[in-house]
Amino acid sequence: MATPTDELGRPFGVLRLSLTARCNLACPYCLPDGQEPPGLLTLEQRRVVVQAAVALGAHSLRLTGGEPLLHPQLESLIEAVQPLRAQGLREIALTSNGTLLSASRARALRQAGLDRITLSLDGADGTSVARMAGLSDAKAGARTLEAVLAAIGHARDAGFDPAAGALKLNAVIQRGRNDDQLLPLAALCRRQGLELRLIEYMDVGNRNGWSPADVVNASEMAERISAHWPLEEIGRDPHSTAHRWRYRDGTGRIAVVASVSQPFCGDCNRLRVTADGVAYTCLFAAPSSGLDLKPWLQPSSDPTGLEQALTQLWRRRRDRYSEERQASAIGREHAEMAYLGG
Repeated sequence: MATPTDELGRPFGVLRLSLTARCNLACPYCLPDGQEPPGLLTLEQRRVVVQAAVALGAHSLRLTGGEPLLHPQLESLIEAVQPLRAQGLREIALTSNGTLLSASRARALRQAGLDRITLSLDGADGTSVARMAGLSDAKAGARTLEAVLAAIGHARDAGFDPAAGALKLNAVIQRGRNDDQLLPLAALCRRQGLELRLIEYMDVGNRNGWSPADVVNASEMAERISAHWPLEEIGRDPHSTAHRWRYRDGTGRIAVVASVSQPFCGDCNRLRVTADGVAYTCLFAAPSSGLDLKPWLQPSSDPTGLEQALTQLWRRRRDRYSEERQASAIGREHAEMAYLGG
């Protein structure tokens, strides 16, 4: 079946598959639920979803949560979709907060066939980490920081090479909460040889009390870092979420996901499927806009039915929330980010 395009001419290319809505942290910009939704997909149902997505042109699989390392079948799923590489799947990536990534887990993920890991860290000291991760105090934050730094080492030792783009670090930046961590985080990533991916604070979900005043935009973040370590602009690749800069002294790159100040809706190619099998075509989607895929995931289902359902969903797609945000979309109810998979 040919790769479908939506009403704005955008092709389908990336599947973001959430494995769990649970998380072991409580970051205030996300605020995940403490329990799973009912009706979680089985391993085989998830494999079938990935197979259908690849048949429709998806070349990249991003495994998300909640915290996907909480899912006991993570490695089994990665192994189960390896045959799809012969059908067009080029990359399998994982986004994690890193606190559960032991040396043995990192090796197991690599052996299962995972290509890339992006870890998350929103501060470079215990106080900032605690504030941004919803932890009780600076000591808890320091323990979490230590765990993420160890996870970076475990991932590197397992073969996830930062120089090849296989290991990166995400940081959500919120004005007045952790924007003082821009330079410390940049310094940390320069020492570690990691690309730092800075994420503008977004109005995802309905729980985080988002305000435009809390956003530190991409230009400001780049300017503040460049004042200390000069940068030169690279730009944004087609269908990418990140605008990139390189350090002029050759010590690496930074990237900014500028969904608020520089929307990239125009070539967005991502479909999200929740842990309980509901497909959404936008991170900022209304809860009622999702398509429950479970009717096409029963043992007796026609395997072409799921492909047809996904094709119809994608062809009807016209969402471009970030481009419309300043017009009339503020205040609209959103599905929660931890449920959608970030």
